Amino acid sequence: VCALEPTFGAINLEDIKSPDCFVVEKLCRERMNIPVFHDDQHGTAIVVSAAATNALRLCGKSFDDIKVVSTGGGAAGIACLNMLLKMGVKRENVWLGDIAGRVYEGRTEEMTEQKAEYAQASDLRTLDEVIEGADLFLGLSGPGVLTQDHVKKMAEKPIVFALANPTPEILPDLVREVAPGAIIATGRSDFPNQVNNVLCFPFIFRGALDVGATDINDAMKIGCVEGIAALARATTSAEAAAAYRGEEMLFGPEYLIPKPFDPRLMGVVASAVARAACDSGVATRPIEDLEAYKEGLDASVF
Repeated sequence: VCALEPTFGAINLEDIKSPDCFVVEKLCRERMNIPVFHDDQHGTAIVVSAAATNALRLCGKSFDDIKVVSTGGGAAGIACLNMLLKMGVKRENVWLGDIAGRVYEGRTEEMTEQKAEYAQASDLRTLDEVIEGADLFLGLSGPGVLTQDHVKKMAEKPIVFALANPTPEILPDLVREVAPGAIIATGRSDFPNQVNNVLCFPFIFRGALDVGATDINDAMKIGCVEGIAALARATTSAEAAAAYRGEEMLFGPEYLIPKPFDPRLMGVVASAVARAACDSGVATRPIEDLEAYKEGLDASVF
């Protein structure tokens, strides 16, 4: 990968298992002066954070006071938690579990240094124990992990992101039976709120390449999160409405994030990323007029 640097503007890593993906990305970023980005990690984390931003807005809650329970300690799961911390979630309010149970201080089975960052000094060992009062469940694990009894124990207006594919941790209908006010997202296109990496990929690269970025840093990722979240709150484009005939696309519990075929995504995401790259000092070709840049991107789509 590092040998590609002289002739490429950026690199996307694909399908590297955890925990190897963390090591490969770290080594490449240290050795290369172009962006190296692992979409399975950061693409998922960006879209999850955008959906969470809007879900919390609807619930009247904020990142800094919510309790997060997550299942799945792989690449995407860890990256999502890291991103949620950058959005304001407190580490002590995050409870992580994996195939071997809760991640706690002193556990040795199935542990990695990335999971150890989220180890809790607690006697609580089961999902049933830690889900009590949780505001957000983040599932990147497997089918049936979350039950209706678990949902009943969550806080009022629970947010359930059941992202396992093809079968989520719990199906949306089962959540609504016990928590009618719940906000639900899955990884599937046949339910509302599909958390799909394509919302930011490849547009994040478009913005990074256009300004000659040397890195895709936290400021650029957060710019991407904010751009995607704001787009869902704006009025729906006629083109997106035509592509998804029969679906209600007004900001609310069933429309937290834009649809993948929304033609406004490139202009919004790429320009947000370009702006953040310029502001944070990683752009080697800064763009003076970012509004004109966005208009040019929009003109190439519409």
